[in-house]
Amino acid sequence: MKMERPAQARMLPKAPTGIEGLDEITGGGLPKGRPTLVCGGPGCGKTLLATEFLVRGATQFGEPGAFISFEETGEELAQNVGSLGFDLEALVAARKLAIDYVRIERAEIEEAGEYDLEALFLRLGFADSVGARRIVLDTIESLFGGFANEALLRSELRRLFRWLKERGVTAVITGERGERSYTRQGLEEYVSDCVILLDHRVNEQASTRRLRIVKYRGTTHGTNEYPFLIDEAGFSVLPLSGLKLDHAVSNQRVSSGIPALDAMLDGKGYYRGSSILVSGTAGTGKTSLAAHFALETARRGERCLYLAFEESPQQLIRNMQSIGVDLAPAVKKGLLRIHSSRPTLHGLEMHLVQIHKMVAQLEPAAVVIDPASNLIDGSTAIETQAMLMRLVDFLKGKKITALFTHLTSGGQAVAATDVGISSLIDTWLLVRDLEAGGARIRGLYVLKSRGMPHSKEIREFQITNRGVQLNKLKKKPK
Repeated sequence: MKMERPAQARMLPKAPTGIEGLDEITGGGLPKGRPTLVCGGPGCGKTLLATEFLVRGATQFGEPGAFISFEETGEELAQNVGSLGFDLEALVAARKLAIDYVRIERAEIEEAGEYDLEALFLRLGFADSVGARRIVLDTIESLFGGFANEALLRSELRRLFRWLKERGVTAVITGERGERSYTRQGLEEYVSDCVILLDHRVNEQASTRRLRIVKYRGTTHGTNEYPFLIDEAGFSVLPLSGLKLDHAVSNQRVSSGIPALDAMLDGKGYYRGSSILVSGTAGTGKTSLAAHFALETARRGERCLYLAFEESPQQLIRNMQSIGVDLAPAVKKGLLRIHSSRPTLHGLEMHLVQIHKMVAQLEPAAVVIDPASNLIDGSTAIETQAMLMRLVDFLKGKKITALFTHLTSGGQAVAATDVGISSLIDTWLLVRDLEAGGARIRGLYVLKSRGMPHSKEIREFQITNRGVQLNKLKKKPK
């Protein structure tokens, strides 16, 4: 009896896009030798995605490409994508890319009579001049203007897709989204082997972009909506991480910068590469704990990235100097980088991408987010939680120790967070106001610390001119 080949041997061949994140959620790229439809409304990035697919193919994967544009000339296209660092003219000169502009005027077609795509097939022959293995048609709606007969339109459209398949080229066809279908005609989505939907939405004055793989014949793929960005580095899809829980762990411990706090954590401090949450109400000293940790990282000769969402770098340095924590020398040596911005300055995706870039540039051993709760101001709690989950997984994958502070809403500290990240955290410190002997004092205790024995005591939390000090409570708090 003949055994069937394993599924892995029958995997659908794929053409990697080279677009960060997109190859991850498609399981390796777009279907090789088959057409892919990229659809969406105006300004969502269809042309840029298609262009980067060609550029990455020509520069990274040895696959020349051809771009057929029905809306922009080659010069206009080169100018538009030049800001992303793509030099189309150089690729054309090196015979790695061919660009052709096809102008279609309805009035001229009506004068000429019957209309079909035979002329387009002839024009597509120019792709042979560079041995194109990838082809982009942008946008297909421009072809529809010449068809008065819907039946003929459908027939010619099927012929176009079949012609592309027979040529064995990996094709990307862009299309405008329709009111009741993914495209205006509603047919391309059925004859395409892969359909990618791009969406550009504005919610409460915050602009976000989303990508979804609507269908992908012959393979599994991510089915969620994924945020994506277009910046000076090109097109990138999030999450870049967070799809798998397979990061390595370390048994090495790093100090919190406060000896008494290290003593509460098995006498050794945090695990390297773990995530720490310091939560509490306003004025309980969360930033002071974060500053101690950042300074201790610098003292070890390691770099720390401090993301402040409430204070400027100068204000943070001045305020911490008042309690004996001098961050200025570490900043001057380049061991501590303080980046300040308002959470509402960018969308969550842009904040996440900026963190990725700063981590790549600085290669820090530790990252501080102070406070993470402010990120909810620029989005919803669900979206903030998703962003922080991706961030935690990204930092863990890099073995970077991450400390988050969180401002607890309401009158008292509670064992919950507004952004729902407590389940992602390895060590959780809770700071709160306590009443003891008719006086109000600060208290700190370890709510949880995975993988290590830790103190169950509540310690009095004092902020002095020599930094944070933790002492045993003299009187029982109420």
